Amino acid sequence: MKKLLIILGLLAVLAVAAVIYVSMNLGEIVTAGVNRYGPQLTQTKLTLESARISPFSGVGTLNGLVIGNPKGWSDANLASLGKIHLDVVPSSLRGDHIIINEVIIEAPVFNYETKIISSNVADLLANIEQALGGAKPAVDGKTQPAAGGAPVKFSVKKFRLLNGSVRVGLGPAATIVPLPAIEIDELGTKEGGITIAQAASVVMNQVIGKIVGATAGAASDLLKTGGAASAESMKKAGEAIKGFFGGGKDPAKKEP
Repeated sequence: MKKLLIILGLLAVLAVAAVIYVSMNLGEIVTAGVNRYGPQLTQTKLTLESARISPFSGVGTLNGLVIGNPKGWSDANLASLGKIHLDVVPSSLRGDHIIINEVIIEAPVFNYETKIISSNVADLLANIEQALGGAKPAVDGKTQPAAGGAPVKFSVKKFRLLNGSVRVGLGPAATIVPLPAIEIDELGTKEGGITIAQAASVVMNQVIGKIVGATAGAASDLLKTGGAASAESMKKAGEAIKGFFGGGKDPAKKEP
């Protein structure tokens, strides 16, 4: 009986130690995961500086997420996403359907570059959609399943991208314009969860639409106030990506 109590006591100590370890290191685990698998999704440089997430409440913050430009564009980063606030349902972390109450991205900065009928943002979306279609397997020729064998899916009840800005052009001639807020509710809920690539594709389509609107609106304002040269440059940037998606149609709405 005494030996049994000792064994149970040791198991209890080990269980507590495991919980403490996960609690203290969950942020490092998330950071390592993003830095490992993120570049395979975007096919660009992608780094996360740090993460702090509580395994008990599911609330945390990601800091310093930077996405590099796709091949064929400048060496500048495509986006710096500032602070990302997360609120995850803790119990869902143990299954293959992770439920996120909210994602709030504060003060992201996008560097927008265009070439006639393409843009760096559109190319990033193409990379993500390639990953979505399975054209580029995740690791060693195999997709990454959850522990139970099924692909991990996500649903996001509330997504917000706030106080963003867009830098159009490079160097001293660059113009910075505010980016309208992006609000998406119940992302992946009706589908019973979607993959991270699908979620990223939906969000990036929204980002492209807002960038087009922001650059076109800023160009119009500049024309009214006499900034003809800068306005013409921004107007061409907006028209270029509109043409890429087919005559200025909403990129978030795909043709059947």
